[in-house]
Amino acid sequence: MYKYDAIDQTLVDQRVAQFRDQVARRLNGTLAEEEFRPLRLQNGLYHQRHAYMLRVAIPYGLLSAKQLRTLALIADKYDRGYGHFTTRQNIQYNWVELDHTPDILAELAKVEMHAIQTSGNCIRNITSDAFAGVAADEYIDTRPVCELLRQWSTLHPEFAHLPRKFKFAINGSKEDRTVLLCHDVGIELKKNAQGELVVDLYAGGGMGRTPILGSLIKQGLPWQVLPSYLTALLRVYNRFGRRDNLYKARIKILVKALGPEEFARQVEGEWSQIHNESIHNDDNFTQAEWDRVAQHFTKPDYKKLSALSNESVIEGAPESERSAFARWLERNVKPHQIAGYASVILSLKPHGTVAPGDATTAQMKAIADLSDQYSFGELRVTHEQNLVLADVEQSKLLELWQAAKQQHVALPNIGLLTDIIACPGGDFCSLANAKSLPIAKAIQERFDNLDYLFDLGDISLNISGCINSCGHHHVGNIGVLGVDKDGEEWYQITLGGEQGNNAAIGKVIGPSFYADEIPDVITNVINTYVEHRADDESFVETYRRLGVTPFKEAAYKNAKKKERAEDKKESAASQS
Repeated sequence: MYKYDAIDQTLVDQRVAQFRDQVARRLNGTLAEEEFRPLRLQNGLYHQRHAYMLRVAIPYGLLSAKQLRTLALIADKYDRGYGHFTTRQNIQYNWVELDHTPDILAELAKVEMHAIQTSGNCIRNITSDAFAGVAADEYIDTRPVCELLRQWSTLHPEFAHLPRKFKFAINGSKEDRTVLLCHDVGIELKKNAQGELVVDLYAGGGMGRTPILGSLIKQGLPWQVLPSYLTALLRVYNRFGRRDNLYKARIKILVKALGPEEFARQVEGEWSQIHNESIHNDDNFTQAEWDRVAQHFTKPDYKKLSALSNESVIEGAPESERSAFARWLERNVKPHQIAGYASVILSLKPHGTVAPGDATTAQMKAIADLSDQYSFGELRVTHEQNLVLADVEQSKLLELWQAAKQQHVALPNIGLLTDIIACPGGDFCSLANAKSLPIAKAIQERFDNLDYLFDLGDISLNISGCINSCGHHHVGNIGVLGVDKDGEEWYQITLGGEQGNNAAIGKVIGPSFYADEIPDVITNVINTYVEHRADDESFVETYRRLGVTPFKEAAYKNAKKKERAEDKKESAASQS
């Protein structure tokens, strides 16, 4: 994985010293909160409902075991013994004290980590495929491009104050595991007919208040000119993006207003100007820069092994454990480029015990040890808020499974209904309208039956506590959105969303529900799928074949919402 050079290390060390001074001045009263706010946001520090929250960057989701141990140390020393892994391949600490934040950043700097640009109206942490470099369906390892763009975008003076936050996703595989079309910019890396690395570039995607899938605006762009082309794109956004309305400030609104063709035309015009400015001739990437960065992403010292079938791997397990082990192999183990190896997903979604994406100090330390023992000391963070050991010998999968069970990260629910994506919601976030975590817990407890989950097959369920959609509810097969109505928490249901190659935005089925109704609503929706599905038909396939009507009717079949609303009207009438 990438190693800091002197420039990188100097930058993060100086940022720590700078922020230490800013925090000291805030604490002694010489720096007012309105002046301090943009400074802390530049370092990933938010003020939430109960405490400060620090968001730490995990660039393109790649971690070393040493870095994970430092994250565990921070959770233990400065928080409440856990961290929350997010859909943006970051980690958040929810109970941070302001005077400790410079010390946390100093701990991060020791292991080549930081919190720069994890918040604010700038280019945020660049995300990518958690299986980059090992995926069996990969066209190109995206990590060198991710790192080059991370270096290009970090503290870029021209893009430090964009109209709104800006997010990149980069994919280089046949299957999109990055939610590419739901980002401000999606970068698809591939080889052209001549074997050259090129980019298909999508712009204007996003979720939130106005969910939109990105539009293709450039095909076959040589990878070397990404910086100048993205500079042109960001200049158009910087110039014409709405700054008068927070809710209309994202690039998706600009692309929609102009139309993708006109937006692309304006970017091309700006790009032509850049080409004519000699001062920008050195902005593009070179092969030497690629080589400098790519040397950190070489293949580990793989052994020459023969590929093993699942059947032969299962034979090594005690007979009493073979069924459970086989389930784990089916859901949590993914194909690898190298014969004899596999990638393993460690589930951070235990049923109803902790919040989705949370990992305790003990778990992080143990997973770091597992990484050292089984996966060359590296880990990945997925968009789905799980962790990956990317390079595990197939012959050691049984050992790893038994060790992972001890840490409660071996639940074979990857891709199933209880592999829930959820934001922290109203339990922590000051922007949230409603709680996410109790809803996730109630659903996991309702569907705490692995036989039934395996029979249902792939179903994604995403929960967001507000319209900002940090839980990406729009692209869940089933989406749950917390909304506020007269100070009460209600939940809106969307159906038919999907991430991946067939990305789709879910549709709202109707009026919202009370919190205690949600498990029954989900049960009724799932029962409708079971009743009507064809052979080998997934939930989303059945939904698209039947349409919303039978699912909507089932969802509202036993709803108490109408009854409660009528009770309120009667009560108000009697009081008057």
